[in-house]
Amino acid sequence: MIASAVVAPDVSPVLPHRDAAAEKPWPPAAGTPPLRILIVTDAWEPQINGVVRTLKTTIGQLRDMGQVVDVVEPNSFRTIACPTYPEIRLSLRPHGRIMQRVTEFMPDVIHVATEGPLGHAARRIALRLDIALTTAYHTRFPEYVQARFRVPLGWTYAYLRRFHNAGRAVLAPTQVVQRDLQQHGFRNVRLWSRGVDHRIFYPREGERLEGKPPIFLYVGRVAVEKNIDAFLQLDLPGTKWVVGEGPELERIRKQYPEVRYLGVLTQDELARVYSGADVFVFPSKTDTFGLVLIEAMACGCPVAAFPVTGPLDVIGDSPAGALDNDLKAACLRALQIPRSVALAHARKFTWEAASRQFLEHLRKAVRESDATQAAS
Repeated sequence: MIASAVVAPDVSPVLPHRDAAAEKPWPPAAGTPPLRILIVTDAWEPQINGVVRTLKTTIGQLRDMGQVVDVVEPNSFRTIACPTYPEIRLSLRPHGRIMQRVTEFMPDVIHVATEGPLGHAARRIALRLDIALTTAYHTRFPEYVQARFRVPLGWTYAYLRRFHNAGRAVLAPTQVVQRDLQQHGFRNVRLWSRGVDHRIFYPREGERLEGKPPIFLYVGRVAVEKNIDAFLQLDLPGTKWVVGEGPELERIRKQYPEVRYLGVLTQDELARVYSGADVFVFPSKTDTFGLVLIEAMACGCPVAAFPVTGPLDVIGDSPAGALDNDLKAACLRALQIPRSVALAHARKFTWEAASRQFLEHLRKAVRESDATQAAS
């Protein structure tokens, strides 16, 4: 699968340049007490996706910063499979157990990461007990529901607007998503960016995916909302590779037998795969960020994508990728991008800076909640 005739396990990772946010001293003010943060999420292991990776990495960063973090996730509850998305487990009647966790942990702030059963229960409890509440918008859920079930966008946005506007802040991953939510009536939308672990995702010398060059690579869930057919149906030179699993995998295996396939990989294996490809192709039009974009670039792999939310924010005008409504044209242009250019752009994204940004939003929510209670 991966040609590893020349493997360099002793190659040191290329560490990121520290940006301005990362250079600020921590903690931000002497004597600032740690926050007690309860994070509630319906998305958790064994799922492998950007939401889970973002949450687990952020939790680790927060604890390293001295914050006190507890997590409520589905593995502690009786669950059923989510229709059409069985990897997601929906928790049954979670309110009582979450209330017990809240009263035992006594959080300063509850952060609801998802709009599932756990998120809804935690939201109600936070509002009932006057605990500072923040939420996150990880996925373009209205577009996802429209693609799957043809539900009008307005209906789903109205439902999500009511859910998220109950909190002190809703955290969005990019400026494009932030503006979109504001245009749909969401209040207190604040930016929470993302990062990449440069200790894992760095160029692996000597790695090469098998097949006639050039090598075009897709990594992600194999599902209708990822628009993977837009990539696989392209008439491109060389070889296409797909890494990931999902409900569309059996169909695309039959429809595109010439494509090479790998299942779910570890992060270290992913880094080797990114390093062994010439272009990373991101055909999705519904993602809010796309962690795989910066993972690929951190391994020196240029990106080809549509000029939509996610790629527009992560790549923008950078020469590290090619954005075009003609995805084939983007793929061919990306072949001309030096790997060093992609790597340099990826260094701008760090989990430390993103987690500090997240923490400051939660601190502000707590201050606002305290001020409101004092005034009442």
